Amino acid sequence: MPSSSILIINSFLHDKNKQGLHTILNSIIKEYTYKFGTAADIPNYDIIYSPSQVINASLYPHKKFIFGPHFSVFPNHQQLHALQSHKYNNSIYIQPSEWAAQSWKNMGAEQFIPIKCFAFPVDTNKFAPSKSLQHRPKDGVLIYYKHRSPSEFKQLVEFLSQQNITNYRIFSYSQRYSENEYLSYLQQCQYGIVLDAHESQGFAIEEALSCNVPLLVWNAQTMNQELNSQYQPIPCTSIPYWDSRCGEYFHHISELPRAFQTFQSKIAAEQYSPREYILDNLTTEKCAERFIELIQ
Repeated sequence: MPSSSILIINSFLHDKNKQGLHTILNSIIKEYTYKFGTAADIPNYDIIYSPSQVINASLYPHKKFIFGPHFSVFPNHQQLHALQSHKYNNSIYIQPSEWAAQSWKNMGAEQFIPIKCFAFPVDTNKFAPSKSLQHRPKDGVLIYYKHRSPSEFKQLVEFLSQQNITNYRIFSYSQRYSENEYLSYLQQCQYGIVLDAHESQGFAIEEALSCNVPLLVWNAQTMNQELNSQYQPIPCTSIPYWDSRCGEYFHHISELPRAFQTFQSKIAAEQYSPREYILDNLTTEKCAERFIELIQ
């Protein structure tokens, strides 16, 4: 058996997470070997990552297991109990951001398994400002809309109309769109406006920031703000990765005019640097460092 070998159980893994994991593992390939396989391969590896499949870790007490984040949005105690990690201290469960990890802790998940925070990397090479367009004035506004009330979306569009802003393009998660179209518009638009529900990581938002697009975000505060929500009012956010370099956010429609005014003035003064934030926090190199901490 290789001394530092990683098995990734080939069950469901979000495409962006899978791409990010590939880049991480390729960046540390000199120290670790890895394979995408099945539970049948477990005896041949000493570190096992299973994003969505329950495995009884007590059967392999000398191996290390990483689970998640795809078992469920919030803890399913039957699944967690099956991990048996409270008897065998060889497992952790990952969530992509601090608020999501804390929500699991608040629900008592750590009586079954330790909860750790681990973000997957953003493809900062692909999602970058266009060199060919760098001397061309940016124009247009991106609107990113995902899992929030149509009435809120209507309020947002009406506000833009009042500001005589009509040169926007809507990217709706429910209606799908091509990644290349999204990237192309990010590279030419002046700024973005986001109406989103909870995000455990929020790749589309992070990709916009990576293209150096400042954002104005109507930020969610609880899980029951999601369209057709069946959730309790669990605290959440639309922007788990964010600081003042990224733009502005607000929580209530009454706050929109002031937030928009601040946003516009700071854009004019070139006070935002969203790509810098992403490069400081969510590159392959940064995420690989944190992944190594998880598996050591």
